[in-house]
Amino acid sequence: MLSGLRHSLGALLTRSLDAAGAGKRWAGKSRMVNLNAEMLAGASIAAQRAAYFARNNPNVAAAVNALVSNAVGTGIKPRSKHPDPAVRDALHALWERWERVADASGRAGGFYAQQALAVRAMIEGGEAFIRLRARLPEDGLPVPFQVEMISRDQVPATQWQEIRPGNPVRAGIEFDALGRRVAYWVLPFNPNDPTMPVLAPTWEPKRVPAEDMLHLFRELVENQLRGLSWLAPVLLRVKELDAYEDAALVRAKVAAMLAGFIVNKDADNPAWKSQGSAGANAETPTLEPGALVPLNPGESVEFTNPPDDKNYDAFTRNHMRAIAVGVGATYFQVSGDLKDANYSSLRGGLVEFRRSVEQLQHLTIIPQLCDPVWRRFVTLAVLSGAIDAPDFFRDPEPYLSAEWLPPAFDWVDPLKDVRAEVEAIEAKLKSRAQSVAERGYDVETLDAQIAADVRREQRLGLPTAATKAAAPTQPDEPTETAANG
Repeated sequence: MLSGLRHSLGALLTRSLDAAGAGKRWAGKSRMVNLNAEMLAGASIAAQRAAYFARNNPNVAAAVNALVSNAVGTGIKPRSKHPDPAVRDALHALWERWERVADASGRAGGFYAQQALAVRAMIEGGEAFIRLRARLPEDGLPVPFQVEMISRDQVPATQWQEIRPGNPVRAGIEFDALGRRVAYWVLPFNPNDPTMPVLAPTWEPKRVPAEDMLHLFRELVENQLRGLSWLAPVLLRVKELDAYEDAALVRAKVAAMLAGFIVNKDADNPAWKSQGSAGANAETPTLEPGALVPLNPGESVEFTNPPDDKNYDAFTRNHMRAIAVGVGATYFQVSGDLKDANYSSLRGGLVEFRRSVEQLQHLTIIPQLCDPVWRRFVTLAVLSGAIDAPDFFRDPEPYLSAEWLPPAFDWVDPLKDVRAEVEAIEAKLKSRAQSVAERGYDVETLDAQIAADVRREQRLGLPTAATKAAAPTQPDEPTETAANG
C-alpha cells in the first residue's frame, strides 16, 4: 500500500510540476543548486567577458552608462539630520571641502566620481571594494581621511585557508564564529595589471579589518559571498547578436561590391603577359569596389545571390529588448531607438526603470557605500578637531545620521509633471520637503536661496512674484477693426 501511495504521489508531482520534469527538453545543465558555488567557479570569467563587451559593444556600453548616470548622476549627496542648524551647516561646509580631495589616488573628481566608478564596477564586474584610509594631520586634508578604490581581483576568491583559529576565510572574506564579516584579505596591487611591480613578497594578501573595507554588490540570495556581473544573463545573447550582425554586414558588403572583370581570350597576347603575374607565385586578385580584375583564359566569375534577410530588423529589435530587460534598462536607453516611442510608452518605461533605480540607490548604494563613508568622515572630523562636537561621545547618532539626496530624474513632460506635483502638495498628499528631496535638493538650502533672491530683488527694486500678482491687470487694447467699427 505504501509503495502504491509513493507511486501515485510521484506521478502526480511529475505531471503537475513541469519545472521539475525530465526528458530531452531538460537535457543539459539547466539548474543551479548553490549560487556561491556557481559564482566562485565562473564569476571572474563572466566579469572579464562583461568588461570586454562594455568596452566594445555600443549597446552594452549604453546600458551601463544609463544605469550609472541614473543611479549616481553628479553624486548622491548627504544632508545632516542633526537638530542644530549651525551644526548641520558646519558639517555640510566641511564635507564640501573634503569631498573634492577624498580620492586616495589624488585624481580630481572627488567622492562623487568614486560613487560613479564603484557603481560601474558593480554593474560590470558584479562588485566593488572600497577601502577607508585614515591619514596623518600633516597631509593637509580638511579631515584626515580618504577613500581608495580596490579592484575585485585584489580580493582573491581563491583565498580559503583558516589563518586565525575559529575564523574561516571564504572567497577572500574572513568570518567569525557567528558568521559576521570581520576582515578581507587584500592584495596590494591588481594581479592582472602588467604595469605593477612584480615583487614576490608584496603579492601576499594582507588582512584588512572589515570596518575599513566596503563591499558594494547586489545580493541575489542569502549569505551571498561575492557579487555577480549584472550582464551575466545577457552575455551569451550579446555575443550571438554580435555574430549575427557581423554576418549581415559581410553579406551587405559583398552585395554592394561593384567591380569589373577583364577576360583574356588570347593566352599568348604580349600585352596581357606584360601585365600578367608570375605564374604560380601570383597573388590571388581581391574583390574591391571599383577594381578591374584580370581573369586567365578559360576563367569566369559566378556570384551567389544571397536572399535579403527580411527578419533582420525584427530579430535585432527582439534581442535588444531582451538585453535591455536582462540588464535592467529600457529598450530605448540600450538601442537609442525612439522611432515608435510616444509620451505614454516613454513614461511607462521610465516609471518602472526609476523604481528599480530607487531600489538600487536606497537598498544598495546608500547603505553599503554612502552611509559608512559619512559616518567615518564625521567620526574623524570630530577626533581631529575639524569640527567642534563636545557632546559627540555622549550621543553620536545625531551627528552620524544623514539623509542622502540622489540626483533628480528629468521629466518626460515638465509642464504636466509640475502641475501634478503642485496639486499633490496642495491636496496634502505629499509634503513640499518630500517633493524637493525627490528632485535631489535640500529644502532648507532651497528656501534660503529663494529668500536671498527675494531680498536681492527688493534691494535692486526689481518686481517680485508678489508685486506682479498684486498689480492690476490692464485691459487688452482694442483691435483696429473694433476701433473703426
